[in-house]
Amino acid sequence: MKVIFFLTSLLFANLLFAQKNYFTQAGEKFGINPQLLWTIAYKESRLTPNIISKPNKNGTYDIGIMQINSIHLPRLKKQYGINENDLLRPKINIFVGAEILKMCLDKHGLNEEGITCYNGRIINNPYGKEVIKLLKKARITNGKIN
Repeated sequence: MKVIFFLTSLLFANLLFAQKNYFTQAGEKFGINPQLLWTIAYKESRLTPNIISKPNKNGTYDIGIMQINSIHLPRLKKQYGINENDLLRPKINIFVGAEILKMCLDKHGLNEEGITCYNGRIINNPYGKEVIKLLKKARITNGKIN
């Protein structure tokens, strides 16, 4: 029993390390602080890689660790050949999330509005403020990606 627990713990630790590495790689590629990407993933899915949300009010749904909205699927399929199952893979999902965030930040700036854009609508949406609060809390905790 102890061996199974140890192996499970080791596997989980490897998964977390790999995910941190993906946040760093995606951050470097898109010029985004990896801790911001990690914080968004934490807010969106609590870092759960293979999650699909229930349908949103508009009929779309969210996929994977960064909760990529299904509205992006046609573009992702056309540009990169990425489908819904691909988005359940953490590396692909994190890179797609970083690309979407980069588009938002390019349009609105590195601010509350730019971060809120990642979540969809900007008007009357506290998302950016909540992410910034989580980001500050994470930095105070240890100054690194948790």
